[in-house]
Amino acid sequence: MVKTAWVTDSTAYLDDELSNHPDLYTIPLTVVLDEEEYLDGIDLTPKELFGRLKELKNPPLTSQPSVGSFQSLYEQLSKEYDQIVTILISGKLSGTVSSSKQAAALVDIPVTTFDSHILTYPMSALIKKGMELVRNGKSIESMVEQLEQIRETCETYVLVGSLEQLHRGGRMSGLQFFLGSMLNVKPIISIEDGALGVKEKVRGEKKAKEKILDYFRLSYEQNRFKEVYLLYGLHEEQAKAWQIELQEKYPDVKIFSCPLGAVIGVHAGENTLGISWFNGLK
Repeated sequence: MVKTAWVTDSTAYLDDELSNHPDLYTIPLTVVLDEEEYLDGIDLTPKELFGRLKELKNPPLTSQPSVGSFQSLYEQLSKEYDQIVTILISGKLSGTVSSSKQAAALVDIPVTTFDSHILTYPMSALIKKGMELVRNGKSIESMVEQLEQIRETCETYVLVGSLEQLHRGGRMSGLQFFLGSMLNVKPIISIEDGALGVKEKVRGEKKAKEKILDYFRLSYEQNRFKEVYLLYGLHEEQAKAWQIELQEKYPDVKIFSCPLGAVIGVHAGENTLGISWFNGLK
């Protein structure tokens, strides 16, 4: 029987099922704070990060794992496994996919690198689905094809907690930041085809949440998906309040809540709140 190793990066949210999985390995991204490097999830927690952000002299940075890090892990795994499937944060948000593909060309074991076009819990949902398909006898090619189909049905909407952090990190122009701060404009950020974009600009957080719930309602009425993922920066109570509201209206939907983690928190801010689902994952 072909033995498969699964690899992901530290932006994935590992629940009990994944964190205890004997064949899943995680490679960390790096957070740079005033020239000091920290391995995401190992040397730096989100709580520690948000505490440090208020004291920094320079904008925080993040960096992808090196090609050498992937190569070293793949060579180690080749001693126990026949093939590797690597599912990673969107290639349009990080160079992690590129590092994996370059490393794959340097090792003897077959490595399939899959760009999730997403991050955190939605990425973890794809990992679980991939594992299920392979466990049920699907080939790697068939598994990838099905994951690609599911991936294209993802909807993700985010209320970014800090326009200032987006601005300092180079992801928002000075004019956009100034107007947003002065006019209480709340941009609804979407992730489409793996890239961040402004879906809509709404005056005030309450109206922005109402607009996102409208997106959710319309998609649910059309697709009847079974799972939804709530994503938060630091304050879990914000996500929990939203979870209670959604659960009352949609009792048949499983609602999962998870932190965004330090790497995403660098750019998004501690008050960030997002929601994501796959219309094709039923």
